[in-house]
Amino acid sequence: MLPAPNRLRERSDFATAIRAPGATRAGSRILVVHANVTDSRAGLPPRVGFVVSKGVGNAVVRNRTKRRLRAVVASELPGIPQGADVVVRAQPAAAQATSAELADSLKPLLHKVIRRLEVRT
Repeated sequence: MLPAPNRLRERSDFATAIRAPGATRAGSRILVVHANVTDSRAGLPPRVGFVVSKGVGNAVVRNRTKRRLRAVVASELPGIPQGADVVVRAQPAAAQATSAELADSLKPLLHKVIRRLEVRT
């Protein structure tokens, strides 16, 4: 589980991470990772949120997918810059992916959006 200060919870925060000016994204067949850094969050711990829609599967499949993604993100949390908001969106193909496949897909996408954020700032 992610520590409370590292959880993205509010709908407006998700929207800012996904759609606000300066937001960046990288995607694959399994996942899409969105990220943004705003001046108001400078110096605060990074936050991560997950979007796993009904298109991925029933409640059991969605919750399993979120748990697996949270475990991967928890190990990558120290590499996310301060003040960043990251949203990990699962595609329908994530339902059949193993934990290793999710990790192999998520890590490069996460590093790609972090590099884009660092170049921008």
